[in-house]
Amino acid sequence: MNEELDPQSEASRPPLLAENISRRILTVRGHRVMLDADLAELYGVPTSRMNEAVKRNSIRFPVDFMFRLSAEEYTSLISQIAISKPGRRGGRRKLPYVFTEQGVAMLSSVLNSDRAVQVNITIMRAFVRMRKTVASHGGLAQRMNTLERTYDAKFRVVFDAIRALMEPPKKSRRRIGF
Repeated sequence: MNEELDPQSEASRPPLLAENISRRILTVRGHRVMLDADLAELYGVPTSRMNEAVKRNSIRFPVDFMFRLSAEEYTSLISQIAISKPGRRGGRRKLPYVFTEQGVAMLSSVLNSDRAVQVNITIMRAFVRMRKTVASHGGLAQRMNTLERTYDAKFRVVFDAIRALMEPPKKSRRRIGF
């Protein structure tokens, strides 16, 4: 798309910060995705125009790059994040599309503007940062499990000894009889 079709001025656009973009990355069907409306806002184009450009180039967007949310998924998103309810004045009439990381990268070839290139660079950085964060947390969880297994055995002996000391002493019974 050309910059001339861009109705928003540069001053009214949200700043291109990876932190702002990271908040817009959602997990749907096990994929990290971004809503078409969020992407359109970042690119500075109407959502309908962006979706039209994507439809004209549908061969570039297989289902692992872009898919439409189901009604249940959309309802769940409405309750989780503040997006307009369908059917209301000014709200969406169709279920939104979501784009995976690869789909976002492909958008730069469909939306031909300097803004699109800058937005894509920032979005890719946000996805990479998120992937690094998840990987570091995964490594931390694995190390915690290893430590627990190692020290559980050692502390089990200590805890068994403490429990034995906490038990009241057994009273010896007086023998009856011989």
